[in-house]
Amino acid sequence: MSGSEEQEKAHKEDLIKNMLEKASKMTPEEMQFSYKGILYPTLLCSDTVFQALESFEGREDDVLIVTYPKCGTNWTVQILHEILLAVHNKEPTVDRGMLEFQFGKADKYEHLKKQPSPRVLASHMTYDNIPKSFLEKTKILVILRNPKDTAVSYYHFTNSNPMLPTYSSWDLFFQDFISGNIIYGSYFDHVLSLEKHIDDGNILVLTFEDMKTDFPAEIRKIADFYGLSMTDEQVQHVQNKTTFKSMKENSDNTHGNIGGAFFRKGEIGDWKSLFTEEQSKEVDAKFEVTLTGTKLGEKIDYRKYCTF
Repeated sequence: MSGSEEQEKAHKEDLIKNMLEKASKMTPEEMQFSYKGILYPTLLCSDTVFQALESFEGREDDVLIVTYPKCGTNWTVQILHEILLAVHNKEPTVDRGMLEFQFGKADKYEHLKKQPSPRVLASHMTYDNIPKSFLEKTKILVILRNPKDTAVSYYHFTNSNPMLPTYSSWDLFFQDFISGNIIYGSYFDHVLSLEKHIDDGNILVLTFEDMKTDFPAEIRKIADFYGLSMTDEQVQHVQNKTTFKSMKENSDNTHGNIGGAFFRKGEIGDWKSLFTEEQSKEVDAKFEVTLTGTKLGEKIDYRKYCTF
């Protein structure tokens, strides 16, 4: 690790330490706030950040990854990092936090404005809340995951990340998830906000499940979308560098001293470990009403991945 990387890691750990100290004194209610009708984490976002974000300019060669939480965000960020590194043979600018996260830097967007291209950015915001300039000129990579695995992964994540409110039981979390009364709002609303733009030329939609079952093919789809040509050897290298095992082992370097919270299992079908039959039927009904018959609903392949 270079000296600058060591400094960045130390700075990140100091920021996290300060936020954890604040978190230890907050109630679950204080750890979230509402902005434009959606809940966000108090320690990571703020009204000031969102207001500044509205005027943040996207670039044509930016890489913007849009996901609902726990749908493969960190995995995809690392994949793009490795693709760009393999093709250009130089480190891209990677913002490990979400586009809407402050991470203690009041000048975050001024800092990002000065960063060289290509910039790898990510966001959990709904499509309509992403800065307009990105929607107009930036290629957007959307990653979907079936709602049941998303819910279980999100439950474990929020209970292992001390900067988010915790839940005393899965049942309590499930009620907030199905109602959308949760940080980053409703999974179903998030997907629907993307549905009306699925045919826009600057959007590529992939699924977590397809990436798990045919990873090399999905790497090539991503590279092709961004106009990058890759050899078989480069694809294999990216695949080797972005396995769940390698990312979990490197999480302290990429995510500081809470890295373990971001990488738990990364599997398909883990929802069966917590869902009751009644809860499963409740999600079935919600999916039927909101996403059945939509292009993204079909992309999720609900029957294949969400049946007991």
